[in-house]
Amino acid sequence: MAFENDSFGQGLNWASFAQATDLKKRLLFTILALLVYRVGTYVPLPGVNPEIISEIGRRNMGGILGMFDMFSGGALGRMTVFALNIVPYISASIIIQLFTVISPTLEAMKKEGEVGRRKLNQYTRYLTVGIASVQAYGLSIGLMSMSSGAQTVTTIGALFPLIAVPTLVGGTVFLMWLGEQITSRGIGNGSSLIIFAGIVANLPRALMNALELGKSGALSPGVMVFFALVIVSVIALVVFVERAQRRITVHYPQRHLAVGKSNVESSHLPLKINTSGVIPPIFASSLLLLPATLVGLGAGSGAEWAQTLARYLSHGHPVYITVYVGLLVFFSFFYTAVVFNPDEVADNLRKSGGFVPGIRPGEFTSKYLYFVLERLTVIGAIYLSFICILPELLIAKLSVPFFFGGTNILIVVSVTIDTISQIYTHLLAHQYKGVLRKAKSRGVIK
Repeated sequence: MAFENDSFGQGLNWASFAQATDLKKRLLFTILALLVYRVGTYVPLPGVNPEIISEIGRRNMGGILGMFDMFSGGALGRMTVFALNIVPYISASIIIQLFTVISPTLEAMKKEGEVGRRKLNQYTRYLTVGIASVQAYGLSIGLMSMSSGAQTVTTIGALFPLIAVPTLVGGTVFLMWLGEQITSRGIGNGSSLIIFAGIVANLPRALMNALELGKSGALSPGVMVFFALVIVSVIALVVFVERAQRRITVHYPQRHLAVGKSNVESSHLPLKINTSGVIPPIFASSLLLLPATLVGLGAGSGAEWAQTLARYLSHGHPVYITVYVGLLVFFSFFYTAVVFNPDEVADNLRKSGGFVPGIRPGEFTSKYLYFVLERLTVIGAIYLSFICILPELLIAKLSVPFFFGGTNILIVVSVTIDTISQIYTHLLAHQYKGVLRKAKSRGVIK
């Protein structure tokens, strides 16, 4: 087992960073874009009563809505224009990627390269608008039917959905556009960074709540120390696994340097334990969001079946944990199959003359890669399930609002590692450009 970027950090120093003008512009753009997102999470949805909404948000803080409110950076609890966050876009991405596997037309489109990718992105945007419209309409109807001693909606009648739906859909479309701009003009994956910013923004409040519980005696000092040790251990495990790789040795054709002499070029094919990254927890949480939101809004005043469903989707319930683990395992295998195709890799190796020692090129190499990848994915799925379910079990056993759990830690740590890796790559590219400019000025190369 090896680790990604064993020399990681060797090129990171202030001198090289100060000279990387393009990198500084990208970082500045990313920071400004995330600031715009944070400002938007405080712009209230027109027509709602902020005080009543705040009271309902506090009442549901200990449930699943509290966890998704943390995903949205508090926008859902405050019922702002970004209340839906970027979740509809993620759901649309899931559906389109799923159809690229089962639909020959979309699969052929995916193989068309840049042109096909643009078409698929366009379909994803259209589907995002559709999903966001359904969710926004359901949310507006739910708000109108809620009661908490006073009206949650100040705009009465059918006029409220006419205002709320376009506003919420517009907020999601804007976040989708903002995420794409961060990806293309900034640093890191835009969608992941928006979710990352929402989680990090809620950290101070989560820590203050934990300290208040300790101060009031609701949590004993021993339990607080135990939580701290759990968080540190989970962070260490996530960093270890996310950087770990299974390196498959690849040999390339011998080059004859002279008569009777040859040289063997060796390289390696890196396979991560968790190839799917942070996508399975985000996808699984996104799919659980819609029913949980509707049921949570109607809890206490809805039908009997809604009360039952709300109980099943509560933290620590065996049904919730079982569904969550099932989705995590499914998306671990599904997304790994989307991002890594052993047949294509084996074919590319064969075309370039490369081969895995002891394995025949072509079909046998593909089968070998499938064999290794399946076992790594099993380990990765177990790792993801453990990380994401651990806080659910702690909440169920200790009955404390422990929102900064495994899923959030996984997202924060993974996005941080990915962003630092991209900064490191930009610094290396800047240094290579400097070397090439010096070589050209000295006439070494033309």
